[in-house]
Amino acid sequence: MSLIVVNTPKKPVESKSLTASKIIVGFEEETNWLLRKLTSGPADLDVISITGMPGSGKTTLAYKVYNDKSVSSHFDLRAWCTVDRGYDEKKLLNKIFHQVSDSDSKLSENIDVADKLRKQLYGKRYLIVLDDVWDTTTWDELTRPFPEVVKGSRIILTTREKEVALHGKLYSAPLNLRLLRPEESWELLEKREFGNESCPDDLLDVGKEIAENCKGLPLVADLIAGVIAGLEKKKTMWLEVRNNLSSFILNGEVEVMKVIELSYDHLPHHIKPCFLYLASFPKDTAIVIILLNGLWHAEGLVEQTEMKSVEEVMDVYMDNLISSSLVILFNEIGDARTCQVHDLVHDFCLIKAREEKLFDEISSSTPSSSSDLMPRILTIHYNSEFDSNKKRHSGKHLYSLTIDGDNWDDCLSDTFHLRHLRLLRVLNLDPSFINVNDSLLNEISTLNHLRHLEIGTEVKFLPLSFSNLWNLESLAVQNNGTTLILLPRIWDLVKLRGLFVSNCSFFDMDADESILIAEDTKLEKLKILGQLILSYSKDTEDIFKRFPNLQLLQLDVKESWDYSTEQHWFPKLDFLTELEEVIVGFESSNTNDSGSSAAINRPWNFYFPLNLKKLSLGGFPLTSNSLSTIARLPNLEELYLYRTIIHGEEWNMGEEDTFENLKYLKFHEMTLSKWEVGEESFPSLEKLKLQGCHELEEIPPILGDISSLKIIKLVESPQLEDSALKIKEYAEDMRGGDELQVVGRKNILLFK
Repeated sequence: MSLIVVNTPKKPVESKSLTASKIIVGFEEETNWLLRKLTSGPADLDVISITGMPGSGKTTLAYKVYNDKSVSSHFDLRAWCTVDRGYDEKKLLNKIFHQVSDSDSKLSENIDVADKLRKQLYGKRYLIVLDDVWDTTTWDELTRPFPEVVKGSRIILTTREKEVALHGKLYSAPLNLRLLRPEESWELLEKREFGNESCPDDLLDVGKEIAENCKGLPLVADLIAGVIAGLEKKKTMWLEVRNNLSSFILNGEVEVMKVIELSYDHLPHHIKPCFLYLASFPKDTAIVIILLNGLWHAEGLVEQTEMKSVEEVMDVYMDNLISSSLVILFNEIGDARTCQVHDLVHDFCLIKAREEKLFDEISSSTPSSSSDLMPRILTIHYNSEFDSNKKRHSGKHLYSLTIDGDNWDDCLSDTFHLRHLRLLRVLNLDPSFINVNDSLLNEISTLNHLRHLEIGTEVKFLPLSFSNLWNLESLAVQNNGTTLILLPRIWDLVKLRGLFVSNCSFFDMDADESILIAEDTKLEKLKILGQLILSYSKDTEDIFKRFPNLQLLQLDVKESWDYSTEQHWFPKLDFLTELEEVIVGFESSNTNDSGSSAAINRPWNFYFPLNLKKLSLGGFPLTSNSLSTIARLPNLEELYLYRTIIHGEEWNMGEEDTFENLKYLKFHEMTLSKWEVGEESFPSLEKLKLQGCHELEEIPPILGDISSLKIIKLVESPQLEDSALKIKEYAEDMRGGDELQVVGRKNILLFK
């Protein structure tokens, strides 16, 4: 659409995406923030950047503040310029010049437009909007004529690329635009359909469902608002929209899909398959980035270069996707880094992936097809209505196969065969759906191109034929039976980078003979290892020396009491210099470990590497000395204590107990009634979470340098609300009166 929008009192300017009649809802906080940035702040030139995913309302929000009366009266000159890809610099500068000058005449070809514009802006307080800038070079070229006069001038930059926003930053941090809340999406739909009137009661529930299914993307909400605006105001019609929302959205390809495709086209060629691969995960799924990286590599989408390792390459790929706003990053303190794509972006990826023959899906809802599509990646969703004859793939070409379903179907293990899939690099047999038996394990052992394998089984040992999988880089086994013994099978899997087997052990503790290990046997590439069950024995003393490059270790310690020394035993891990995260639980049938007061009073001799950043301890009986040992870890950033018994139910932290770099501390069901800290106990703490700590009387009034604290989260601990509010008052006073917000009752958040 081409629309005429008044950008100055003098002249109209043509714009493709703005309309004075457009209904604008939500973003009140963001609007007020932008208005403050535009009309106050430094006298120097400042850049106000708005970033966000395609269709998130960046341009609409910029238009809203651009035309606000307080803004139009504040600036001497204003201009709006939409920057298309393949732009002509001279034409765009010419367009800006006409908006800020009194001249209607066309400048001649020989005129230096940049110089004319600079002279026109000099000495004036100006506001320029550069809408939809794609790269830093474009930004540098277009802003070159803008004089940096001390008049309080501003530039509003809207971009999908976070890199561009950071490149243009002067004083103000970029505003990363959130998605609409459900009530805001509903407000948009309601106003579009009923104007200033209210929605009839019989349409209210289904209308709000439609709004919620727009998933917060203003472009989608606006599109659907247009659909229902053309329908009769009947519940049956609205129910049809609700039930067929995806098809309505996809039918609006010009308005929606093309917007996403612009961002897709702008991606580097080698990153596009990695982006499309995200649609192989179900919608609304938070994807753990470390898992995604492993799959990218296993699928052959990412390879090592001469200059960078695989991990470095994957970090660059992910940074590109996040910077483009196509992928949403979730990186809250204390949680694993995850990412997600909007449902609409997921639909785009799925369509594009099928076009590119990258992957396909088969389910009961997939229409029957005789297509000659031969994707390299295939996902099969089984359920009770699945017709195995409806669509056939030869399978021999497959690189990746995922099979999942609604319910466990044990008979599949007997009828299912894999031996003909010789090219497979990735195999994921959903453990909740199929239990892999010995016969199928032996078939899997013939697939020697496998890089990633995920299965569920009940065997005690992996078959000897597993040594054929010498290309395997990640192995995940959901063990549904007794303890699965790893050695000596895993030594042949020399390329293993990640090994996660639930309920597993290195040794068969029931065997009479210990397993002999050659002196030079190591898995040099192994970085992730779990979930081990470890008991005290001389055979386990030096086992971790075989994995010198471990970065993450998860284990359960059992039978830790050493009768010879009358002390708890804990494996020595201090020589693992690459180890950054340890998750360890304590569980024992030995009464000396948990029932005896003498055992509880004994300190644990923890031997953690100095490089450790994350530590989770569950079920341990701890003394103050044990906690002091942990406090001395110089690089520890996150500490989780679950179901932990503190001797005497008191933790009195002395001056030497300083967690220098700890950012996140979580207590879960701790037997702790009194907790005292010093002024410098937690100088870097940003987040404190207390869950189910019913015996704790109060939160210590001083948590180190309170200026670093962003969040206190209370779950199932209502007795701590009063002390949390006191910290809120103290923190506001320390920060010069900046108000902190309290949300909820049983779940309190305090943040800057």
